[in-house]
Amino acid sequence: MKALTLISAFLGGAIVGCGAALIFAPDKGAETRKKICNILRKHGCTVSDSEVDALVAELAASKD
Repeated sequence: MKALTLISAFLGGAIVGCGAALIFAPDKGAETRKKICNILRKHGCTVSDSEVDALVAELAASKD
């Protein structure tokens, strides 16, 4: 059970790290949000534009 928790924590951190890297990459904001939506949809997650905007705002706020 402990190994499963460690793997879950690692994967969760990797997903958040990839998302942050995409958000802070030097692309236009709209283009980056579009990329995030496409990546999530490829992996079976359905998200709306407003949900992505909320995620971006949350990550930007945590940066400060």
